[in-house]
Amino acid sequence: MREASLCRGADLALLETLRVGERILSPGMDLAFQGVNCANIYVVLDGWVCLYELMEDGRRQILQFALPGDVVGFRGDGEPLTYSAQSLTAVAACVIPWGRFLKAAHRNPELALRLSGLMARDGAMAYVHLTSVGRRTALERVAYLLLELFYRARTRFPVTRGDSIALPLTQSHIGDALGLTPVHTNRMLRELREAGIIELSQRTLRVINPDRLASAAGFEQDAGLPWLRPV
Repeated sequence: MREASLCRGADLALLETLRVGERILSPGMDLAFQGVNCANIYVVLDGWVCLYELMEDGRRQILQFALPGDVVGFRGDGEPLTYSAQSLTAVAACVIPWGRFLKAAHRNPELALRLSGLMARDGAMAYVHLTSVGRRTALERVAYLLLELFYRARTRFPVTRGDSIALPLTQSHIGDALGLTPVHTNRMLRELREAGIIELSQRTLRVINPDRLASAAGFEQDAGLPWLRPV
């Protein structure tokens, strides 16, 4: 089962009729801003984007990593965004005005259903991440995040094959996603490397033993999570 996205077949043809252009971002540029009533929604076409919430004292909680096919900027009508979005790599995203999308969704209920399915998936992923931060050990958190990103990247990037993926995350990104300090994150990554489960260097993740990584994450193969399926 492949992970859901909004960049396939008929979806792409429909998006072409709605888009008003593309945003091309270099690493570190902002795509959307927390607290702003965003006029557009964006569909990531290429690259990695992190969605995060910034606290008043400057601390950051990374909520999710958006990959090609993911929607950024979707909100309730008239409501501001509860997160910001920043590119981690060079990113291309198509721009769809919110009003134009709403009109298209009224004319094409299947599009609305597809988007609602994506939002439901994102909600399910958020619940799993909450469980990680609240109940998993530090090693389980790191292992689970690497496992998730490994399978998601292999689904979303056609050139990704074999046991390695490009992983453009620093230890600070991983820590901010998991509620860990960079020092603690470094220690958990080292433990996974020394156990012969992963290799991580030059922003490339190689999963030597997916089954052992799943075991380290406390992941059960029958848990029903479509984003954690081999491709």
